[in-house]
Amino acid sequence: MTATSPDPTGLPYHRMARYSPHHRWWRPLLGTVVLVFGSVLATVFLYILTDVIGTAAGYPELPDGGADFGPVLGTGLDLALIAVDLPLVLLAVLWLGRRPAGTVASVTGRPRWRWLAWCLLASVPPMVLLPVVAIFLPDDQGDGGGSDVWVGWQTFLLSLAMLVVLVPLQSAAEEYVFRGWLLQAAGAFLRSPWLAVLPQAVLFAAAHGWGTPWGFADLLVFGAVAGLLTIRTGGLEASIALHALNNLLAFGLSAMYVDGLASDETAADAPWQLALVDMASVLLFAAIVLRLARRRHPQHLSAPVPEPIPPHFLPYVPPQGAYWPYAQAPGAYGPYPQQAPGAYGPYPQPPGSHGAYPPPGAHGAYAPPPGAVWPYASPQGSHGPYAPPPSNGAVPGPAAAPSGPDGPGSAGSGADAPGPAAPSDPDGPSPATLGSTASSPVLPGDAPGPDGSSPAAPGDLLGPDGSSHPAPGAASHSAVPSSAAPGDAPSPAAPGDAPSPDGAGPAVPAPADPPSRQPSGPQES
Repeated sequence: MTATSPDPTGLPYHRMARYSPHHRWWRPLLGTVVLVFGSVLATVFLYILTDVIGTAAGYPELPDGGADFGPVLGTGLDLALIAVDLPLVLLAVLWLGRRPAGTVASVTGRPRWRWLAWCLLASVPPMVLLPVVAIFLPDDQGDGGGSDVWVGWQTFLLSLAMLVVLVPLQSAAEEYVFRGWLLQAAGAFLRSPWLAVLPQAVLFAAAHGWGTPWGFADLLVFGAVAGLLTIRTGGLEASIALHALNNLLAFGLSAMYVDGLASDETAADAPWQLALVDMASVLLFAAIVLRLARRRHPQHLSAPVPEPIPPHFLPYVPPQGAYWPYAQAPGAYGPYPQQAPGAYGPYPQPPGSHGAYPPPGAHGAYAPPPGAVWPYASPQGSHGPYAPPPSNGAVPGPAAAPSGPDGPGSAGSGADAPGPAAPSDPDGPSPATLGSTASSPVLPGDAPGPDGSSPAAPGDLLGPDGSSHPAPGAASHSAVPSSAAPGDAPSPAAPGDAPSPDGAGPAVPAPADPPSRQPSGPQES
């Protein structure tokens, strides 16, 4: 076992009942009462259960009414009933003491198996010395109902196997009760280890019954020495090793003879010769363990007592769930489905980097207003997804709506509907009568005018600004439809229009549309 330097702020073993932030003065007392009544109830219940099973199995009946299982099986049942106290102690420490169950084993909170092995090794010399000396003692102690007849190898080996399994459990249970719980319960009120050791030693001797004064004194010395070793080494390992090896030796010697295990004698019935030898062996064991403890330095003080947690540091536990009083959300995003495996949450991911809409151009997703200047209009002259408007506001087509204040019949609006062909025109209506010149077709071979307008038809006159005007008397190139009613007032001329020679109204300016947007038609002759 490695050397340790115990914390000076810790507790010794007999004060371990206070090793809890929930310690109260009444907890050791209540635990003692519960442990005593629990042990009695468990023992009575198991005795009744085994008697019922033995009777049903056909075992003979004892004079006191119980089933006779024989010396080997009966001794095993007695040892098992005592071993039941071991889990009862652990439950009392954990439930009533409100501290870790391992604190009853040692100050480290767990059994120290390596130190237990050293203590078992230290108990071998005294336990070998005890039977050797007992052989030379006067034979006046009585056989206790046994005999000196050898039981046989088969029965002895069977008994020895049962003892090796159950005697350590029975010895550990007694140590957990007396040097464990009762020693720590007394230490909760008494600081002195000498005073804390005495109550459990007396109770240990009384629990074996009253036989002889020497036997009682032997058990009292055993309990006191085992308690002091427990406090000095900080755990139950030394007392368990001594108790288990002592009981294994006593039961093993009894199992060698016929009816040796059936004896009712205990250590309390030992004569003075055997009691003195036993006390000498216990003291020898204590001397070896103390010397070993000075070399191995087992931890004999506990860690600092844990402090109670302040209420404001305790985690808040909602009464009925994390979202009380509302229903708990199934996922991290509440009642809605968790985020879909995309960058846009539960909605489907758009097909492109700009979502479901087409990517915006240089001016966003919308086209700039017609005729807007930079920075709204495109620097390259683009008008967005819409067609460029006509320069005079006329809408191309055969049945366009009027765009000027003059309404239908206005020569300057360029929205007049085509009228019927004049009777004097044998070839039908000319292209000039089908609408305004804004929608007149550009015929193949025509050259644009000086201002970019459509070429003048044969016979048309050129105005001062370079625009063409129909010649007087040329009905096929008149801007006034033939369907105009007589007496209609001429529509006001647009700025920049020159009056026609016949006085019918200003000539409609030539179209300014690019040649690519003009409708194609037959070449005029």
